[in-house]
Amino acid sequence: MQLLASYLGGAWVPGSGSRTTLVNPATEAALAEASTGGYDLAAAFAHARGPGGTELGALTFAQRGALLAALAKAIHGAREELIELAIANGGNTRGDAKFDIDGGAATLGFYADLGGKLGGAALLGDGEPIQVGRTARMAGQHVWARRRGVAVHINAFNFPSWGLCEKLACAVLAGMPVITKPATATALVAHRLVELFAPLVPAGALQLYLGGGAALMDQVGPGDVVAFTGGSGTARALRAHRGVVEHAVRLNIEADSLNAAVVAPDVEVGSETWNLFVADVARDATQKTGQKCTATRRVLVPEARLGDALEALRERFAAIVVGDPARDDVRMGPLATAQQRDDIKAGIARLAAATDAVYGGTGEITPVGVPEGKGYFVGPVLRTTAQPMDCAPLNEHEIFGPVLTVAPYAGDAALAAAFIARGQGCLVSSAYSDERDWVAGFVGAAAAWAGRLYLGSAKMAAQSPGPGTVLAALVHGGPGRAGGGEELGGERGLHHYMQRCALEGDASVLKSLVSGS
Repeated sequence: MQLLASYLGGAWVPGSGSRTTLVNPATEAALAEASTGGYDLAAAFAHARGPGGTELGALTFAQRGALLAALAKAIHGAREELIELAIANGGNTRGDAKFDIDGGAATLGFYADLGGKLGGAALLGDGEPIQVGRTARMAGQHVWARRRGVAVHINAFNFPSWGLCEKLACAVLAGMPVITKPATATALVAHRLVELFAPLVPAGALQLYLGGGAALMDQVGPGDVVAFTGGSGTARALRAHRGVVEHAVRLNIEADSLNAAVVAPDVEVGSETWNLFVADVARDATQKTGQKCTATRRVLVPEARLGDALEALRERFAAIVVGDPARDDVRMGPLATAQQRDDIKAGIARLAAATDAVYGGTGEITPVGVPEGKGYFVGPVLRTTAQPMDCAPLNEHEIFGPVLTVAPYAGDAALAAAFIARGQGCLVSSAYSDERDWVAGFVGAAAAWAGRLYLGSAKMAAQSPGPGTVLAALVHGGPGRAGGGEELGGERGLHHYMQRCALEGDASVLKSLVSGS
């Protein structure tokens, strides 16, 4: 059986601690092992801070962008291999695997292009110069400068490619060396990516760690940055970690998210906007078996449209074939781990006590192409409630699987926004309407509770990637329950790995510093 090594200090190190077995979640067949300890992490951080930071820092934005372009090219060259690994280790269908792997490559490509546009400057300007003296000669200028620490990336199990690449792209372009830690259970894709990437980047710029997160966090210090994607419980522990508190380590968190979708009363059944709503919600509730941080969990539709919405979504769910994702006819595979399956089943049980079943019961399913009793499967579940604002299991607990609850409301934009707010902060929520006044009222009230609002309408339907697709040009993150962090967003994604500094002096000197001349 393959033993996955960590890539630390410029070498592949197998570790010497206890081992975790990686399995195929559809068949439970063992695929590989990874050691959970026995690594010299102090030396790994020194390697990153030394040659990693020095060599990356010596490059211009354009040169670092060229590095990212090479990494994107490496993904394209190994695309089929990576897809097969994602199917085997992640329980992904081929379509789900492509979504993850192509998303990672596209994000690297986006930031490669941005690096070319930023060119040779060492500092990024933040706003325009400000006159601070009696004349324009004395000026102030805010700039972003490269931080001198290590970027520690702790990624979730569900997107081993995209999650790694989106964090890596921003950090490397900003000039910070990276130590990346994938979730062990689905680490085969991330491990292969680092095998592909390591020869293409400067020494110390990228390291892979497959052990426990606590040991990694014990090494963080001044100037370091930690970016985490995962559960709210782990997020709370990270915020309270001694190293984070003592050294004011910058911490970016993406945690739970009770994303919602709302339909405005102007949307007629069968219209282009209605069809967009049905397609978006059905896809994002079941893609990656609902294991998406951007998946829709809660839906509001006008009271007169409730029956139509439930029937349309029931038809979509009923058409989904669940089973071995290696089969061409399967459209939804298993959950990634046994623990995920058990957590989701427990969440469905809580939700079932407060809602009514429409389709799928509590997730019981007989998957196709799988040995009896094997695999971590939960079928698509559709439920409804007449009291969406008062349903605690719906609004206070994210079920990270293919579970959707649809409820009626009176159609008021303020009430729709209040429903978004009931989730206490989300990564993305969506609203479907062709009525601009309704949209304006909704956005004004809902924007404070969402990192991104997707506004579905007939005019944008033909070009829409759906609310569940994270775009490198737009920020990804959200307030409150969603963690309070931000990633991506074009140049904004670099700022997490840079330090804002106010410069004060001769205006011509400040101009030359920002322009790179």
